[in-house]
Amino acid sequence: MMLDTLKTLLAAYGPTGRENAVAETVKTLLSGKADSFETDVLGNLIVTKKGQSGGKTIMFSAHMDHIGLTVADIEKEGYLRVTNVGGLSADGAKGRHVVFGNGVSGVVVCQPPKGETPGMQHLFVDIGVESKEEALKMVQLGDVCVFAPDFFLLGEHRAASPAMDDRSACALLCELVMQAENPKNTIVAVFSTQEEVGTRGATVAAYRVAPDLGVGIDVTAWGDTPEVKLPAVELGKGAAVKFMDRSMIATPAVRDALIAAAEKANAPYQREVLPFGGTDGAAIQHSRGGVPAGTLSIPCRYVHSACEVIDLRDLDSGLAILKTFVNLDF
Repeated sequence: MMLDTLKTLLAAYGPTGRENAVAETVKTLLSGKADSFETDVLGNLIVTKKGQSGGKTIMFSAHMDHIGLTVADIEKEGYLRVTNVGGLSADGAKGRHVVFGNGVSGVVVCQPPKGETPGMQHLFVDIGVESKEEALKMVQLGDVCVFAPDFFLLGEHRAASPAMDDRSACALLCELVMQAENPKNTIVAVFSTQEEVGTRGATVAAYRVAPDLGVGIDVTAWGDTPEVKLPAVELGKGAAVKFMDRSMIATPAVRDALIAAAEKANAPYQREVLPFGGTDGAAIQHSRGGVPAGTLSIPCRYVHSACEVIDLRDLDSGLAILKTFVNLDF
C-alpha cells in the first residue's frame, strides 16, 4: 500500500552522502519483487526488473537523500556550529528539532544577528550539553543532522513530513517495481544519492546503466497558495509531466509518452514548467552521448522545509501513469 511504503521510507535517516539506511529500507521493501539489486561506489541502489524480449531499458531515478546540517565546529560550551548540506536556509531551520544518525537530538537556534540578515553562520545546534568535551562524546565534526521524522495527515488526502523530497518519489518507484507484472520494457529503478548537491548519484548511475530512455521522479514546487502562482501546479490535480526546468528541456518523445500513458490510464495529470531547479532527469539526459529523458513530478508545498506537504492522490496518479508507461511501445 502506497501510504505504508511512504511512511516506512520517511522514517529512515538519510541525509545527502549518508543514504545507506534508506537503501537498506528499499531493499527490504522490494525483496522478492525484482530480478537484481546492485549498489555502486557512490551508494546508488540499482534495482532491475526484467521486461519482455525486444523491449527497451528504461531508467527511472528517484533520490534518497534529504537536506541536512553538518557539524563544522564545536564551541567550548558544547554548541554545534553547522553548515548546510543541500538547499537548507537559516530561516527554515531555526527552532526545528533535528536528529543525528546515532539518535542524538538537537534544536537549531539562530543567534541574534546584530543587524545582519540571518545566515548559516548564525546557526548553532543545542544538544543539551555544557562543554565541548561532553558534546564530543555524542557527535563528531562531519556528522549530519536532519529534520526529525514527523509524519502527519492533513485532512483526507494530504500528508506532511520532512523528506517528502524525495522519499515520496522513492515510494512511488518502489510501488512501480512491486506492482508491474511482466512489463513490456525492462525497469531499472535507481534510488540515487547526492541529488541535493548536484544530481551526482544519478549522473554516474546513468552512465553505468546506459538506458534507452529515462525518467526522473521528483517533487516540484506549487502554485496554489496565497501569493504563489508559479509553477502553475496544484496539489491533488495529478502528477505533473515536466516540460522544462533550469536543468533540462524534456525530450519531446519521452514527455509525450508520459502524457499518452496518463491519458491511456485515465489518470489526472498536469503540465509543468518550472522556472528554477533541476532533477535526476537532467543527469540521465546528459549521460554518455545523450539519453532521451523526461521527468514526472509530485506537486509538493513548502519544499525544503520541515513540513513538506503532498497530496496522496497525486502519488496514485503517478503510479497509474508509470505502470502504463512501462508497457508502451518505444
